[in-house]
Amino acid sequence: MTPPARFLVTLPTAGPDAVPAPLPEFVTDTRQGRYGAFDAIGEVGRAAEVVGFDGVVAPFAPDAEESLVVVAGLLRRNRWIHGVAGLHPGIGTPVYAAKLSASLQRFTGDRFGWWPVVDLPPAAARAHGDFLEGPDRYARADEFLTIAKGVWAQEDFTYEGRFFQVLAGGFQGPLAGRRFPAVHLSGLSADALELSAKHADVHVFDASDDLDALIADLGERAAEHGRSVASGLRLTVAAREDEDEARGVRAVPEHALTGSFEQVAAELRGYADRGVSTFVLEPPPDVAEIYRLGEQLLPLFVREHAHVD
Repeated sequence: MTPPARFLVTLPTAGPDAVPAPLPEFVTDTRQGRYGAFDAIGEVGRAAEVVGFDGVVAPFAPDAEESLVVVAGLLRRNRWIHGVAGLHPGIGTPVYAAKLSASLQRFTGDRFGWWPVVDLPPAAARAHGDFLEGPDRYARADEFLTIAKGVWAQEDFTYEGRFFQVLAGGFQGPLAGRRFPAVHLSGLSADALELSAKHADVHVFDASDDLDALIADLGERAAEHGRSVASGLRLTVAAREDEDEARGVRAVPEHALTGSFEQVAAELRGYADRGVSTFVLEPPPDVAEIYRLGEQLLPLFVREHAHVD
């Protein structure tokens, strides 16, 4: 039987501050300035938990809120949902990233995940103090993940690499014994697929990619390392009661998966049949969209996908 799919929703952490969900007319609040930038993101996170999403994703982007802070805040405000934070391997040391994550795992019941972003656009990378280019970025990411996992699992870990060195590192005491963050990676190059084969729990593709060939390639590479890697898919989505209504949704790009709830569920089932087990949905940045997808689309997918199996 096909394992159940995981559904993550991308948080609106970039661009102008979101507008809060409107209050009913009978509710009045004369206080001004009490609604901050994080409140809209918090509404989306809470909605995702209430309607049954498995997790949220805070992307790493130069014009976005700091993803680690956003995810940490949401996980502390919610009880069940998982949070995946985009992070850049060139920003800090792998030991510090692992230590920070170990504490987050302790405080949230192992609900924290990583999405290392290896190939930033050159201008964005340099603006963050990162001047590595080409294959060196993947070599550094390999070292970053190797060290992070090493200090996590061993009390006396030493590593001598091109980009990072650790002498007799490793976690003890309260930091030891937690689950390592689930690693999400993306990219189409041979270097990207090889990095995932060695380290990823989920490799996330896009709908325009040659999905079948890439999933097969990734599976072969992972098998050479004695591992398996789940395949994910990132989708911009707009679903409504009928196709015409969905196509009228504003701010939805042409490549988006658009249609009635039944049509979108059928498309998702098709991707699941091709080996996709994690869906990263990117709806319009409105909390109402999260409720709509969770209440109308997810149950339909789960029910009909189970029936197909």
